[in-house]
Amino acid sequence: MSKVPKNDTPQEARAKVIGAGLTLAVHIAAMTVLFSSGFKVIYPPPAELGIEVDLEMEPPRPIQVKSGHEPRVENPNPEQEVKLVQRSESAIKGSRANTGAEASSGETGDVEHYEPPKPKPIDRRALFPSAQNQNSEDPQVSKQISESLSAGHAQGNTKIGSTEGEPSARLAGRSLMGNLPEPDYSVNAAGKVVVKIMVDQYGTVIDASPGAPGTTVQNRTLWEASKRAALKAKFNLSSSAPAVQEGTITYIFRLK
Repeated sequence: MSKVPKNDTPQEARAKVIGAGLTLAVHIAAMTVLFSSGFKVIYPPPAELGIEVDLEMEPPRPIQVKSGHEPRVENPNPEQEVKLVQRSESAIKGSRANTGAEASSGETGDVEHYEPPKPKPIDRRALFPSAQNQNSEDPQVSKQISESLSAGHAQGNTKIGSTEGEPSARLAGRSLMGNLPEPDYSVNAAGKVVVKIMVDQYGTVIDASPGAPGTTVQNRTLWEASKRAALKAKFNLSSSAPAVQEGTITYIFRLK
């Protein structure tokens, strides 16, 4: 069953006509405004308006160059002592020696390593026994005196007897070991040569200087012969003697 279309009333029909007429009038007015303003060309175009600004170009600044010499290093003086401005000192002064960290067993564990025994120090006094070798302060003297070098012999190792006119050695608190070496010379001259000697604690003559006070001959050959003989002399050991002890050896030369 279909519906029958309803007819508009006179008021509704009038409203529709007014609405359609207003819509058409608005569109016609809009199109008139667009055509009258958008398509109008002004020729010649008007001059542009603006403010003219004159920018002056600044000249480039000149590069400032200082005149003078380049910095130079003073000529070093290797003989001049270097003076430190300030010494570096620790703020804390220690009162004892530094101790290292405690040793650890390490990766291999507590393993004992073999250490060879250290050799015992040699007793030098035992090498040359003396008559009274009680302590290190006792002077070393010969334990046995040779019968061929008895008292009164000019080259003996005793303090008894006259040695006037014979070669002799003087060293305070020390005695000569064996015979006094005789100089080897070929000059036919007579006189006395006194040699100043320097002896260490082991009894070795480390230096000899002929011509000491008491020398009566100035022959260079005799002096050299006396020096060579004096360097061969040997005295007893003495731990209480100075490190270098001074003495004399007197040689008597006679005409051959």
